[in-house]
Amino acid sequence: MSKRLILEKVRKIYGSLVAVDGVSLDIEPGEFVCFLGPSGCGKTTILRMITGFETLTSGNIVYDGKVINDVIPQKREFGIVFQSYALFPNMTVNENIAFGLKMRKMPQDLIGERVIEMLKLIGLTGWEGHYPSQLSGGQQQRVALARSLAIKPSILLLDEPLSALDAKIRVRLRTVIKKLQHELGITLIYVTHDQEEALSLADRVVIMRDGQIRQVGSPWEIYKEPKTSFIAEFVGTSNFISGIKKDGKVKFGQLELTVSNLDDVEGDNVHLAVRPENAELVGVTISSEQCVSSNVFEVVAEVITFLGAVVRIAFVLEGETMLIDISEKDFGKMGLKRGEKIKVYFPPDAFHVYTELFKKLV
Repeated sequence: MSKRLILEKVRKIYGSLVAVDGVSLDIEPGEFVCFLGPSGCGKTTILRMITGFETLTSGNIVYDGKVINDVIPQKREFGIVFQSYALFPNMTVNENIAFGLKMRKMPQDLIGERVIEMLKLIGLTGWEGHYPSQLSGGQQQRVALARSLAIKPSILLLDEPLSALDAKIRVRLRTVIKKLQHELGITLIYVTHDQEEALSLADRVVIMRDGQIRQVGSPWEIYKEPKTSFIAEFVGTSNFISGIKKDGKVKFGQLELTVSNLDDVEGDNVHLAVRPENAELVGVTISSEQCVSSNVFEVVAEVITFLGAVVRIAFVLEGETMLIDISEKDFGKMGLKRGEKIKVYFPPDAFHVYTELFKKLV
């Protein structure tokens, strides 16, 4: 059974660069945790410190109640899967999967049984005699997964494991990874810069920026309740509006928007974020009677982008480019063409209100 892993004020400094700055996190047994953030935010450094490939500048890594800062990687009994697969090119699939078991001096008959079990688990039964060069990228990554799982690690760590693969294979392997984690019940720590991967896989997502944790929560919480404008922009897509509080509303250009929870924010300058899917098309997804009139705008559909189940419409509001997403079904009923006018509605409770603005979408 997996045991609890705790990061206590973990810090890593390279010269004058603070790569990880006081990160604390409790990871429960059997939990699937994704570290998500832009390049250089410190997420891979944290993973390398957990595995023992990187030393800590300060803080502690505690596993099963014991500080393991000085325990060498081979003694931590953690499995790791790299972005580059790191398979031995001169070994067959069978030999690659068996490698860690041989290093642990497991009896040969048990190694054979374990390899067969792993091949069945990853759906590559019959491929044991092939070499890595004879496999596709997706198959190689599955072999890398099987090799790490064969030793029955208490924790499995994955560092951008799917980033080198094409989109369809990535989606398929996401399903494989999630299924394996459920079946085996192990703790899984996953590092990625891909928000879709993190939201679709994790029990909890850890958002990082500049070496620090900015928010921890379920995928739903991270997407629906972003604590900062950086998270609202980094995870998913948001329209941003900068305005001034005036008489209980937000003045934006010539508009005065009705915004819920405005009293919770101090100061006169506010920044609003609203997801494209939370905007409404008057007369299509909402009736005019249901709208607060101050938040209805007549605009021109500048760009129409078909995204499959969703159609994205770009429009300009007070000099800012904004987006609204509607279902392909609703769009089909409209017969809307580029350059035609539409009425867009931003519900008062659709806004997230911030006192700072990380970056405006262009």
